[in-house]
Amino acid sequence: MTAFRHSAESLAKLATDGSVPEKRLSETIAEHLRRTVRVNPSEAERRSWDRSLPILARDLVDAGLGDVEMLIEYQLPLTSKRADVVLAGVDRRTGGDAYLVVELKQWSRAELFEEDPDLVLAEGTPGGPKLHPALQVRGYCDYLADFIGALEGRDDALRGVAYLHNAADLDIQDLYTREQDERSRLFTKTRRGAFLTYLSDQFAPESGADAADRLLTSAVRPSKQLLKLAAREIKDREQFVLLAEQRLAYEIVLNAVDRARRADSKEVVIVTGGPGSGKSVIALSLLGELSRQGRAVLHATGSRSFTETLRKVPGKGSSKVKSLFKYFNSFMTAEQNGLEVLICDESHRLRETSQNRYTPARLRSDRRQVDELIDAARVPVFLLDEHQVVRPGEMGTTAEIREHAEARGLRVHEISLDEQFRCGGSRAYEEWVLHLLGLRGDRPVPWSGDDHFAVSPAESPQELETLLRSKLDKGYSARMTAGFCWPWSKPQSNDTLVHDVQIGDWSRPWNVKDDRAVGSAPASALWATLDGGFEQVGCVYTAQGFEYDWNGVIIGPDLVVRDGRLHTRRAFSKDPSLTRGTTDEQADRLIRNTYKVLLTRGMIGTFVYSTDPETQEFLSRLTS
Repeated sequence: MTAFRHSAESLAKLATDGSVPEKRLSETIAEHLRRTVRVNPSEAERRSWDRSLPILARDLVDAGLGDVEMLIEYQLPLTSKRADVVLAGVDRRTGGDAYLVVELKQWSRAELFEEDPDLVLAEGTPGGPKLHPALQVRGYCDYLADFIGALEGRDDALRGVAYLHNAADLDIQDLYTREQDERSRLFTKTRRGAFLTYLSDQFAPESGADAADRLLTSAVRPSKQLLKLAAREIKDREQFVLLAEQRLAYEIVLNAVDRARRADSKEVVIVTGGPGSGKSVIALSLLGELSRQGRAVLHATGSRSFTETLRKVPGKGSSKVKSLFKYFNSFMTAEQNGLEVLICDESHRLRETSQNRYTPARLRSDRRQVDELIDAARVPVFLLDEHQVVRPGEMGTTAEIREHAEARGLRVHEISLDEQFRCGGSRAYEEWVLHLLGLRGDRPVPWSGDDHFAVSPAESPQELETLLRSKLDKGYSARMTAGFCWPWSKPQSNDTLVHDVQIGDWSRPWNVKDDRAVGSAPASALWATLDGGFEQVGCVYTAQGFEYDWNGVIIGPDLVVRDGRLHTRRAFSKDPSLTRGTTDEQADRLIRNTYKVLLTRGMIGTFVYSTDPETQEFLSRLTS
């Protein structure tokens, strides 16, 4: 948690000091953010600091509260979101710590958007409707209450206001139709007197330095209230059935959690299994059960698509539950053993380090990501499939995790789910794919058939699409994917997708590249699960971690059969990640693993087509 910190009185002086260059305040804050969170603020942000923060600081001084601490651009824990200001001081009534989240708006006019009490149109602000500022600040308060240990059970210590200091009441009267409470009050310049009285009622005229210290150094963990809600939303609503090794893994984790708590110790659990073996079912079952027990537990992945879908599906109906789903790089500064359990799903997506080009300089280090995750909880749980490592820099393997755990002297439990697979319960199909791709055995083997799973070649991309569409029309889920052998363009200016995947006279676009839907095509992270995704070709980065009834795979020219074996040809790959310092050996493995992922997304059957005639003929012989 980072913030630019000053008392109200010192900030007011900084903002009005005539001996320093104009806009010194915004430059000082900008430099702080560049140094601590590696963010380069926009000109609009700088203007807002210069215009809004001095007003709030002066209001505090005029209210006799110059010693209240102002935490500016306060970063919410385990997120990249920042609150404008958090005021920290002494509660006038109780003498305890008091915190007030302030959302500052420069709007002079605003009205509800189409009479929706949650959305606002503000004059002079681009980008269409905005979230109602009182609702925005309430969200920040609720999140802090859910994750800041110092606020656990202290609902009265945290309040929130939206302050529209440039607006008169008559110019934003629509916004008052939303009901207010202690975390969503609304003030304007018309009500400045009431705002000063409100501030005086909240804070005593004493230093807020100690309260600010306690907030900034507090443990970060989900609250018991949030865990109860998660138990209701996940465990009680979704009835997951755990079979054999799945149940074994589940019970071993629960046992390890109990033992770690009783003995004040630490253990690591590794769960391995192929696609569909139930790793994510175990993960969500554990999240629900541990939440029910009131344990401090979070779920994390390295996949944006997978995490966003979990936030949308298990977290549906509750923005609070969504906050339990994090990313692996959220734990760079986590308190050691601050959680009881950290469930690391899709752990084959672990990277060497959590840092990237946006990582603040103060956080840059050579510390391994696996070490950060092990350190974050008393019982870190890693669920992985080593054959799904598809990007350079991914290194989530059983050996890697075990090595780092044992180097700390930790007990390691390992459970294999290899007896169960998603593909219709067909271990035969999983084995066939591994042999086909040269990931097991000497050479590909014929498909001998299985009553639980169907494998068929398609003679053309048109036939592949027709076969899949016929399944879709019958109510099944279906998607088609391809190896990364075609360019991936941005949407056209008319908000349509470019048909990049071209094979003869057939063409289709890739799935959407970004987080915004394009026409009827869903956002990248939701391609596998939302209506409209069938009309685009998915890639490994959007398909990984998901399943659908019928699976169609286009094998591109980066994987061809020669002399009875499949060979990779990295020169035909358009994946930019294979062009940056990747050896031929690494590229070979990554391409094979990519097709392993693509070929094992189906639950009922797979149709496969190759753009290479010799490979297509070979596949037809193997599956006939």
